[in-house]
Amino acid sequence: MENRVIEALRREGKPLAPETLLEEFEAEERDAAAMAVERLLSESRLILTRKRKLALPEQTGLVYGRMQGNARGYGFFIPEDGSPDMFVPADAMHGAMHGDKVWVRPTETVSRNGSAEAEVMLIAVRAQSAVVGTFEQSHGAPGGYVIPDDTRLYMDVLVYEAATGGAKHGDKVVTKITQYPDGRRPLMGEITEVLGGKDEAGTDILSVIRRLDLPETFTKASIRQARSLNKPVDADTVARREDLRNLPTITIDGADAKDLDDAVSLIKLKDGWLLGVHIADVSHYVQPGTALDADAYKRGTSVYFPDRVLPMFPPDVSNGVCSLNEGTEKLTLSCFMEIGKNGKVTAHRFSETVIKTAHRMTYDDVNAIFDGNTALRKKYADVVPMLEEMRTVMELLNAQRVKRGSIDFDLDEAAITLNPAGKPTDVSIASRGVSNRMIEEFMLIANETVAQHVFELGMPLVYRVHETPDKTKLADLNTFLNTLGYGIKNIGNVKPQTFQKILQKAKGTKEENVISRVVLRSMRKARYAPECLGHFGLAAPCYCHFTSPIRRYPDLMVHRMLRELLRGEMTKERIARYEETLEEIARHCSEREIAAMEAERAADDLKKCEYMQSRIGTVETGIISGVAQYGFFVQLGNTVEGMVRVTSIAGDFYVCDAKNYRMVGRNSKRVFRLGDLVRVRVAGVDLENSNVDFELVPSANGGAPKPKNGDAKIQVPQ
Repeated sequence: MENRVIEALRREGKPLAPETLLEEFEAEERDAAAMAVERLLSESRLILTRKRKLALPEQTGLVYGRMQGNARGYGFFIPEDGSPDMFVPADAMHGAMHGDKVWVRPTETVSRNGSAEAEVMLIAVRAQSAVVGTFEQSHGAPGGYVIPDDTRLYMDVLVYEAATGGAKHGDKVVTKITQYPDGRRPLMGEITEVLGGKDEAGTDILSVIRRLDLPETFTKASIRQARSLNKPVDADTVARREDLRNLPTITIDGADAKDLDDAVSLIKLKDGWLLGVHIADVSHYVQPGTALDADAYKRGTSVYFPDRVLPMFPPDVSNGVCSLNEGTEKLTLSCFMEIGKNGKVTAHRFSETVIKTAHRMTYDDVNAIFDGNTALRKKYADVVPMLEEMRTVMELLNAQRVKRGSIDFDLDEAAITLNPAGKPTDVSIASRGVSNRMIEEFMLIANETVAQHVFELGMPLVYRVHETPDKTKLADLNTFLNTLGYGIKNIGNVKPQTFQKILQKAKGTKEENVISRVVLRSMRKARYAPECLGHFGLAAPCYCHFTSPIRRYPDLMVHRMLRELLRGEMTKERIARYEETLEEIARHCSEREIAAMEAERAADDLKKCEYMQSRIGTVETGIISGVAQYGFFVQLGNTVEGMVRVTSIAGDFYVCDAKNYRMVGRNSKRVFRLGDLVRVRVAGVDLENSNVDFELVPSANGGAPKPKNGDAKIQVPQ
């Protein structure tokens, strides 16, 4: 009914008196319509004008979107319609907080960086119901305040003495918001949970979990259901499936992985190979509408921290009945692909199967086998020939993917080593060898094959989409690339090959790092959608996630829909149901993925900062990874990132040239550019805010790179 009310107002194109609006509905519908109006008013989706008429906010010139807060009190408004972001000064926030859905009124003012400004007029939906932070007691007064861990929540939470919940000074706490700020009243709350002292082991990660509202426990019903499923496969089920127990299948995962959801096989054919990708059939065990399904949907994905995992399913499912453990019979959904000698899929089929994994192998072991490790080649002698053939197929698949324009960013990932007390002892680059690339290629081609198959049938699916880059970001990227001689000729018709060629041209040059980083930042974020919009980065017209149903809910949905197709159960009624629900499922899963990624990144940053405490005073080498008004970021070889503040650089006043990703000395014209190699000293670590501070170590030329050709002619922005 709410949508019908909104459509009625849009159809009229102007504000309406309440009684006039209700006349748009049949007599028997008017009570429901009136209730819908009340709900829409309470959510600020409708407003009352000065003449007491009902109006859509956009009819009064307001724009709807989301607030992105900043530690300094101002914010950025991100419109829902995809139009350019707007700057919101601190005095125009009017109590809006990070993540809030708001209506703003664009102003005629333009910010210093050229973006439009706006003022918050209505707060439609509050994003925060609780705040995680550090409790600080007021000096000489009862109660205190909570300093949010998320610096984008720019105001502290006032807590009266009766609402402290027994928290002590310095404790990490969860605070329920009892009063939102409105410009006149402060942000207030009551402490509902004390997580522990801020220096206690595990409190840091627990704070991240609470801040991002990640579920830690499963419902009792879900646990009971999981336990009831954890039993051997019965004979009747096996009889109804294609029996692959004698087919040599292997799993290749990290040494500490327990949720093994993909196995692979390969058979040499006369004109190619038959590649089998066998995925744990979670859809057999987890039915829609069950407790397990509800818990999994709520999570959307598993979340991996340095010291723990928050799985999407209870261990009885993720590590037990569904995990493709060595030597046990497991139910799978298999994708068989005939791969030609040119690396193209010439035929494919899907099947409900049962397998018995021959070996549980690790990436390190397989890499060692490829490197000629005699002991391991002997241990796995029965599958070594298959592994060698798999390497060949991987190379062919990769070459075919590169040929069509797929963009590969070789980005380093951190490997964080913890001691038993949870303290980081080392931060290094995660090893990535041939075996990692092999499994990656096999999963990519399986995902693509499933998506293409379902799309050609015209059936519903949850797709993984990656859209063409935003035109504004493309224009900024092109401006930057032109300064380096890598301009995009036809910016109105960019294709994946466009970026691929730029990266290939930059390979091995001094500007390779900077170009890779800037190109990556110009890309849109991948997401889930019920429409097949293609995957720009992979240069794939159709793509989905099929290979990880233990840890990703969209994969489980893809399995369910594929099984219904295989069984002939995709009726008109089922199709209609999916058409109603898939958009919301895709949106929810995209949001949960973002939250999981933010949590993993925040936890990694915490542990990296903790590790760098032991490195204060050491001199390190890194590359400039970002520039800001107040300094530039430097990433070390182990992926740790910190900031060199402009105030710490002696000899000149440096100004940020954001469009060209550099800092320029006002007098010397010396340049610090994204991708430049610099030497820094670890000056300090702020664990509370996960910040590492660096100081530039002066070089022979005074602490900055020598001016490059043309740099002396740069017009420094004022």
